[in-house]
Amino acid sequence: MSGPLRAGAPHDDVWYAPRHSVRHGDAPLDATVDLPGSKSLTNRYLVLGALADAPVTMRGGLVSRDSALMIEALRSVGISVQVGRNAWTITPAPVRGGVHIDCGLAGTVMRFVPPLALLAGLAGDLRPVTFDGDPGARVRPMAALIDALRALGAAVDDGGRGTLPFAVTPPTTVPSAVEIDASASSQFVTALLLVAPRLPGGLTVTHVGEALPSLPHIDMTCEALRSTGVRVDQPDARTWVVHPGAPHVDEIRVEPDLSNAGPFMAAALAAGGTVRIPGWPATTTQPGALYPELLERMGGRCLLDGDVMTVTGTGQVRGITADLSRAGEITPTIAALCAIASGPSVLTGIGHLRGHETDRLAALATEIRRMGGSCDAGQESLNFGGAPAPDAASRGLSGADLETYHDHRMATFAAIVGLVVPGIGVKNVGATAKTMPDFPRMWTHMIDGE
Repeated sequence: MSGPLRAGAPHDDVWYAPRHSVRHGDAPLDATVDLPGSKSLTNRYLVLGALADAPVTMRGGLVSRDSALMIEALRSVGISVQVGRNAWTITPAPVRGGVHIDCGLAGTVMRFVPPLALLAGLAGDLRPVTFDGDPGARVRPMAALIDALRALGAAVDDGGRGTLPFAVTPPTTVPSAVEIDASASSQFVTALLLVAPRLPGGLTVTHVGEALPSLPHIDMTCEALRSTGVRVDQPDARTWVVHPGAPHVDEIRVEPDLSNAGPFMAAALAAGGTVRIPGWPATTTQPGALYPELLERMGGRCLLDGDVMTVTGTGQVRGITADLSRAGEITPTIAALCAIASGPSVLTGIGHLRGHETDRLAALATEIRRMGGSCDAGQESLNFGGAPAPDAASRGLSGADLETYHDHRMATFAAIVGLVVPGIGVKNVGATAKTMPDFPRMWTHMIDGE
């Protein structure tokens, strides 16, 4: 790399995170950030639209690599998805076999789409559906879902790996109950719940593992099903009963992505100032709804006025001890604040993050130590020593080019730290295209007060 780079400019695949902090003389942040739609809800509603009894109009769907992969997957199995400027139209059709699905690095695609192959078999199409993805996708856990598909009568050829690539040959009949160990990912349960209303007898899904991470994501799935008229019962904390009946909904509006709101909200604490997030739902099942409580414990102030969430910080960040088992995906954002906090922090209940886009626990600890910080990754936790020099504007950390491991949340983690630590380069900031393709521009506009 040669020559000076201005903050925020991509160069040689390294984006230099803009530094901005009241602690080194900058004006407080004062910005309103309009967020795109929720990735989790977008891909759930795309699947439900594909299984509906009539065409569905979706507004506010997230335009990202993950949603593009889901749309292409649905088109491959015979569903029409028309993407317009202001709305998408999903037209259901019988699911077909004999196709290949590119999952990219999208967990929702590699988990939600394979069960749809069951419907091809019920319609008499017994041709296998093959699945593969990016190299990083080939190490993400899939064994539990593969075992569940076999229990439901499908033949799955995965070479004994329990990962991508694999082929699903559908059965002609499907039982109405299945057990699954979803300890590695709540997406395994969601995948079965989404296809369940289109199975002849519905489906009872029972989780048999010790832990169940990210439970709000399963709640989100159940509420999405109910919003389309599907009956979902939950007789106990480990069992879901989905009754048969095609989803029915004319129009769907997708909430803003609250997990993607996290980095911008955290910026108010790290840099100091105020960031407003319009469109915040009064009630939601998104895990990002936990941000206000956590950020207030770390020294911020959060106020919901109408549908605008306003977060204000001073540039001083307190350490925290928190169980994030219900919302593991927000861990990188909270970890960024822990890395610059004035005291130690402990984040627990997050062992399942070792099977996400990368081993996020190892990645976070490695990158924090790369900057001279203190962070140790346990099997289920992250332990932070606190910033070495909490009274300094840089928190005692040093600039470095940080790896993102092709993980969008590692890229936004680095951007948060870069607000107060000079010289933070983000390798492959383009990883944010997974859920926020416009992230670098949105980040710099926030800093500029636009």
